[in-house]
Amino acid sequence: MVKRNMDVPWSYSGENGPNYWHTLCDWYAEGARYPYQSPIALEHGSSEPLVVEAAEKGLTFCYQQERFTEKEFKNTIHFVPFECESYVSFKGTKYALTDIHYHLPSEHVIDGTQKPVEIHLVHMDHAGNNLVVGVLCDISEEVLPEGPLRQATLWDMERHLQIFDPSLFLPKARSHFHYVGSLTTPPTKGPIHWFVFDQPGKLSRAFLSQFKEEILQGNNRPLQERKDRPVYFVEETE
Repeated sequence: MVKRNMDVPWSYSGENGPNYWHTLCDWYAEGARYPYQSPIALEHGSSEPLVVEAAEKGLTFCYQQERFTEKEFKNTIHFVPFECESYVSFKGTKYALTDIHYHLPSEHVIDGTQKPVEIHLVHMDHAGNNLVVGVLCDISEEVLPEGPLRQATLWDMERHLQIFDPSLFLPKARSHFHYVGSLTTPPTKGPIHWFVFDQPGKLSRAFLSQFKEEILQGNNRPLQERKDRPVYFVEETE
């Protein structure tokens, strides 16, 4: 019987850091046995062939304005929707948006560049399978006109209520990498479809500063081996 203990403490350094996650409990050990772990380094061109697919292999976003609340757990801040009305569609399957959270700095690296922030938009289908969209971000010193502090109809931290369209976290250019990997926090289970935009988004420092006590700096899992898995690049054209 696998011991599924979500209270087992883990961190990003020391004796319960990433190198030891698989030793902390049976559930973490089971997740670590999945061979294709995340995150990985992504490149537009490399000695390892990059398979380029047509745009129809890409993701369809069906996001809309809805209510979220913020919660702090797993070393970061999470925005969790009340109704899970936003979703993506991939290969005929609908994956509801269940969580938005942040890693500082980015977990994925593109063309050798690590960004200050990576946003993960986590989705789940009816069978409980996850699909994650990753957006690497630069930090702006200005409050962005298209950012969360401006676009939200209601952004009420005192009542823990936010109303916004999650599309505001997506970059305008929708070209992306696609590969199959794992969760990047314990139990690091897989397989999980990953879609990582190759163009960076932007977050204002004023937005992030609201969560300086909730988002642990350095909450990024180290890069994992690509091994023999294919990585696809989908170039979206307007």
